[in-house]
Amino acid sequence: ATVMFLVALSFAYFAKALSGSYMKSTITQLERRFDIPSYLIGVIDGSFEIGNLLVIAFVSYFGAKLHRPKIIAVGCVLMSIGTFIIALPHFIIGRYEFETSVRWVVNSTLNPSPCRPDSLANLTEDGTLPQVPASGCEGESNLSMWIYVLLGNVLRGIGETPVQPLGISYIDDFATEENAALYVGCVQTISVVGPVFGYLLGSLCAKIYVDIGFVKMETITITPSDSRWVGAWWLGYLIAGVITLLSAIPFWFLPRSLPVSRPEVPEKCTPEQTSFIKGSPLLKHKYSADEHTSFIEMAKDFIPTLRTLLAHPVYLVYLCVTIIQLNSLIGMVTYKPKYIEQHFRQSASKANFLMGVINIPAVALGMFSGGLLMKRLKLNIMGAAKFAFGTSLIGYILSLFFFAMSCENAKVAGVTLSYDNIEKISYDKHPLFTDCNSKCVCSSSDWDPVCGENGITYVSPCLAGCTTSAGSGKNTVFSNCSCVGVAGNYTASTGHCPQKDDCDRMFPYFLALSVITSFIISLGGTPGYMLLIRCIKPQLKSLALGFHALATRTLAGIPAPIYFGAIIDTTCLKWGQKRCGGIGACRIYNTTAYRLYLHMYYSVVCESLFLISPNIQHNLKKISVRKCDLYRLLQNSTILNTSISKAASLRSFFQSYSS
Repeated sequence: ATVMFLVALSFAYFAKALSGSYMKSTITQLERRFDIPSYLIGVIDGSFEIGNLLVIAFVSYFGAKLHRPKIIAVGCVLMSIGTFIIALPHFIIGRYEFETSVRWVVNSTLNPSPCRPDSLANLTEDGTLPQVPASGCEGESNLSMWIYVLLGNVLRGIGETPVQPLGISYIDDFATEENAALYVGCVQTISVVGPVFGYLLGSLCAKIYVDIGFVKMETITITPSDSRWVGAWWLGYLIAGVITLLSAIPFWFLPRSLPVSRPEVPEKCTPEQTSFIKGSPLLKHKYSADEHTSFIEMAKDFIPTLRTLLAHPVYLVYLCVTIIQLNSLIGMVTYKPKYIEQHFRQSASKANFLMGVINIPAVALGMFSGGLLMKRLKLNIMGAAKFAFGTSLIGYILSLFFFAMSCENAKVAGVTLSYDNIEKISYDKHPLFTDCNSKCVCSSSDWDPVCGENGITYVSPCLAGCTTSAGSGKNTVFSNCSCVGVAGNYTASTGHCPQKDDCDRMFPYFLALSVITSFIISLGGTPGYMLLIRCIKPQLKSLALGFHALATRTLAGIPAPIYFGAIIDTTCLKWGQKRCGGIGACRIYNTTAYRLYLHMYYSVVCESLFLISPNIQHNLKKISVRKCDLYRLLQNSTILNTSISKAASLRSFFQSYSS
């Protein structure tokens, strides 16, 4: 039964890791499909943590007193339902309609002119076309469809809550000490494999058009590299939902408890049994396994215990350090695929593929290597603190090289440079209208880029001054484009112009540096978490770990994606237009500002981190006291055995959460 539970829990870990990483891989697709800015995507991403926090206290306290396998099964079912709810809008929102002036009628050889030199009287006072509501907007619901995605993600967070604490505690309670460590290692290995498959699934679905099976693909005039392209984001959620639902089945057939194997009492202190504590050398265990303490008594003791915990200098400083570090890491990980797309002009499919194949394995290898080095080097608590600080410092220094890995902005007339391709314009002003297209009645809100023969991208065929077009679909060619050439007989084709600059040569170096930095930072994950486990009194460890999880989720997991998204939104140069009016998703970013803002904030966070971190080592020197003899005296205490073993098990939670 223990092996069956191990297999079931590993599958559940795989399912929740797959769906969580797939959510991050669909950020760009969700932005474009629902026409929302990046900060709203951050709200959706952080809603998972909100759902988790809503029930984490209830599950942690009451879950251990109930049938844990069945509670985990209920959690998996809730995760599955939440994942299906996320995919629901695709089936009720209608077909995706993107901005385009390209005709797809195959039997048409000569299409209407993109440049309409008539109806000048219909222009508004600012010289633009009046906004005409699209057909069907009268019955359009005021409820934004992304609300369903947010609610589904909240439900995913609620369902995920019992999987980790109840699953690990079940293994810890009914397995020997040696086997428990092996079993937890197996579970964590599977949980690392989950994100790899999640990003690979995101890569596959991003290649498939969103309405595949419902529209004729020959009518689609855009490619996966286009900023208007939306992949089959819903398909991955259906797959993840089915996998999560299947993971719930085995838990219904597992017993409430298993035969307990009692380990022998060790004669010598192990590294796990040595810690540095503050306060009286006598440990008072108020709540042992054999005692029945009322809820009122525990509630009265909660505030004094929490005050004692927060008065611990090492714990308090460590908590601040991890909150700061996770703010930067979560923000960067959430928007890293999007950064690869925008800065290096890669498709969403390729960005997700690289995250799954290169970055995630580097993080997993770093966490494993950190634990192995700590064991081989036999690092004590001070050594672990220095090791974690050193790896973070090296990772920060290496990350500074990201500032030098720059790519020029795409050459878009009227957005990033003037129409004569000589003078770069101010990013605060968008002079889309100029002499060459003054005779055309164009909309400034449309985004239908065409590539001129001169290598410059124009916002639309109309703004390029094109008077005729021939062909259909992706093969449409616009001619007599007055803005492309002085003679007025130059042509333009659909889509962005390919950028022949240093970006292609810079991208492999970016990937290599990203892998090295991720590996080095991950090296300090295990030693850093051991610092938390060993510096707290055994009877305070459960509260310390729980409060640590609560604080990091509340102050890092929820806000980081939101304000990172808001920072990204400030670099947008051209916003899209919703079908029924209003600002949609961003179509093109100022990649220089994008890179500087993102990495500058990361650097500021890291600098503040290194100003705080030395306080840990200073306080460790002041309060370090070995408690080996005390441990032998209280070896038979159930609460001590449970707290130490569970603290070692919960160490893995931080590692998976940090990644």
